[in-house]
Amino acid sequence: MKSHEAAVYREIQKNTEMAMKAIDTISDKVHDEALAIQIARQSLKYAQLHNEASRQLVEARAESYQGSVLADAMLRTGIHYNTMLNTSTSHIAEMMIKGSTNGILEMEKVLKHHGDAGEKPVELARELIDFEEKNVERLKHYL
Repeated sequence: MKSHEAAVYREIQKNTEMAMKAIDTISDKVHDEALAIQIARQSLKYAQLHNEASRQLVEARAESYQGSVLADAMLRTGIHYNTMLNTSTSHIAEMMIKGSTNGILEMEKVLKHHGDAGEKPVELARELIDFEEKNVERLKHYL
């Protein structure tokens, strides 16, 4: 596996891992049942994409993404801080939209930087980007 391919797969792991941790942190603050179902579905898809990227890296005996305790703590603290006074459905949807938008931007940057990554990792990255874009559209309903 080329280093560019591994870099794209690691970014997919990072992106989906952060999304799953954010959903895990925010899910107990969601009071709208439809939104709770929506983000639970998102978490399942993130897990599928994460597992596929991980599988590709393991098969190639390449290094996987290793998150940091500090990054996890900052993510969770940021979510708790942003929902301390406002747990409205629209506010949570807005936070989720911002997270998805950031995920799209990070994936686009990685794809641009690793242009010769190969078909498989780019296809998986594009699947993640498409999924994120659809999430944004679905979440707009809750604003």
